[in-house]
Amino acid sequence: MQDSKAPRPAGDTDGSWRRLVLAACLMATFMAAVESSIVATTIPTIVADLGGFNVFSWVFTIYLLTQAVSIPIYGRLADLYGRRPVIFVGTGLFLTGSTLCGLAWDMPSLICFRALEGIGAGAIQPIAATILGDIYTPTERGKVQGLVSSVFGVSAVIGPSLGAFLIQYVSWRVVFWVNLPIGIAAIAMLALFLKENVQPRRHKVDWIGSILLLLAFGSLMLTLVQGGQLTTPWFVALLVVGCSALIALILHERTTPEPMLPLELWRANRIVVVGSLGSCFAGAVMMGVSAFLPAYVQGAMGQTAIAGGLVLGAMSVSWALASILGARLMAATSYRLTAGIGALSLVLGCLMLVLLRPEHGPLWASVGSFVIGIGMGLCNTVFIVSIQASVPWRQRGAATSSSMFLRFVGQAVGAAGCGAVLNFTMLRIDPDAARAVDRLLDVVARVALPPAEIARLTDIVARSLHNAYWLTLILALITLLISQGLPARLSSRTQLKPD
Repeated sequence: MQDSKAPRPAGDTDGSWRRLVLAACLMATFMAAVESSIVATTIPTIVADLGGFNVFSWVFTIYLLTQAVSIPIYGRLADLYGRRPVIFVGTGLFLTGSTLCGLAWDMPSLICFRALEGIGAGAIQPIAATILGDIYTPTERGKVQGLVSSVFGVSAVIGPSLGAFLIQYVSWRVVFWVNLPIGIAAIAMLALFLKENVQPRRHKVDWIGSILLLLAFGSLMLTLVQGGQLTTPWFVALLVVGCSALIALILHERTTPEPMLPLELWRANRIVVVGSLGSCFAGAVMMGVSAFLPAYVQGAMGQTAIAGGLVLGAMSVSWALASILGARLMAATSYRLTAGIGALSLVLGCLMLVLLRPEHGPLWASVGSFVIGIGMGLCNTVFIVSIQASVPWRQRGAATSSSMFLRFVGQAVGAAGCGAVLNFTMLRIDPDAARAVDRLLDVVARVALPPAEIARLTDIVARSLHNAYWLTLILALITLLISQGLPARLSSRTQLKPD
């Protein structure tokens, strides 16, 4: 039986409206998911054009950070006012930010526009997942969320390949505009086919909690990414502001009547806690790999952007396959076993990247990427399905958003942490290397460099990114430990629906 408050268009008896809504949600999810993979492939070319290798990780971090801190806001608003208006506003902001990113004139402007894009993206994936959680039963959700998770894999296949093609034959600016027709079509389909019956009542939006959330995580992320380049007073000030805002956020959310982060879910629901934390660390692994692997392939191995895209594409293929198989696996076995296999795949894939050397070539990197994709497909599916089935309709938006909030916080931490390790290592080896590496990533400028300089810079890039992959391995091991916190015998067939 579906939820009493789930959308049910009058006159629809064969369920075709669900398939149309599913298609629209998959399109919207693809639009937001492909943004990360396509930009990861094009970032070396963007750096070569705009400069700023020492801050390029902020292109990912600011997008993920603004996306993460806006997710709880959208999730809460969706529970209060319905899913439709929230996803419409978020998609509009995302498309506006994407358009402006393609018009950026330097790295700071690109980072600012990516922030706007991230604010909009915060509504797309969690609200699309919430809509599907509303209209499908727990048993059906396994298959549906498997499809949703496979979209991430497909986007990671298409994104790198399409990005490499566009920068090779058109311009890197076009990569930000490919989502415009997809987003417009998704909004139109949801407007036509998604109907809701939300009872109007007065609400109080927790804007103070939202501001504290942004202040806390923004300050802490800045100290993490740029800590090695900040003066001591600035570093201490940001750290104090971030920690103080985080403490104030926790205290505030415990007392406000309609909190942005419903902490009662974390106190009373073990599955929400385990699934959200698992999503957080798995997301950190994924972003730590996808954001920096193309830079390794191009900078350390001297390969083309297309080669870097194909390496990430291996992750996408296995991600899509594992997402579909994961739905069957967790129905036949348990959430814990499925998540454990996925997390173990993350560990093995990251270990391969730790052992990666430039002379191994793209094949070794592709195999490691493929194994990590298996882990992401299994983990993403099992964590979101188990969470959605453990809460009623009135909390599903908050629960889904809580999980995705931590996933994107994890992705931001993964990008920021690996960027911090990269910058710190590079500063220790050669403080002036960052500007020289900009030329190394430019195909034309690289040819003009002396062989000795190419060898020196290649070694710096390889050693710096090698240390970053050690961090992803640690994060993968933590994911494996967290996955074992799921109930031993619980599956999508045995988990009771709380509505």
